[in-house]
Amino acid sequence: MSNGVPRQILGFLLWLTITAAAAALGSLASLQASEFYRELMRPDWAPAPGLFGPVWTLLYLSMALAAWLVWRERGARDTRLALSLFLAQLVANALWSWLFFAWHLGLAALADIVLLWILIVATLVAFWWIRRLAGVVLIPYLVWVTFAALLNLRVWQLNPGLLS
Repeated sequence: MSNGVPRQILGFLLWLTITAAAAALGSLASLQASEFYRELMRPDWAPAPGLFGPVWTLLYLSMALAAWLVWRERGARDTRLALSLFLAQLVANALWSWLFFAWHLGLAALADIVLLWILIVATLVAFWWIRRLAGVVLIPYLVWVTFAALLNLRVWQLNPGLLS
């Protein structure tokens, strides 16, 4: 296939599929999340449970777009580190749902989200150097995960019996 439009479309679909697979893996752990989340004591500033789905949908779409922009700029071979960081943060992202919602491990989830935050920063910087727009597209994701980390910390503190 040439470097034309079909290759670009297939590339975007590939990054969208990879990102959606991570989202789906995380969502499997979250099947009972809304019920469990309602049981937890939450700070006043915690979002309504119904907000998480739409926000994460937009964030996953933006993540796929950012990865595609980097891949499109230089190809997979010349962006190996940046795209490896991207894949690593997807793994940490999916793992968080299992730690928090499926296994109720609040401290482990907090450690994972700190690792996720570090990986997002590293990915954002790597993407920024390859294609500035790709880095910019990840900024809302970093902001949301920063907020989510603070929420994770506070919910864990408020629920020592439910989140060991």
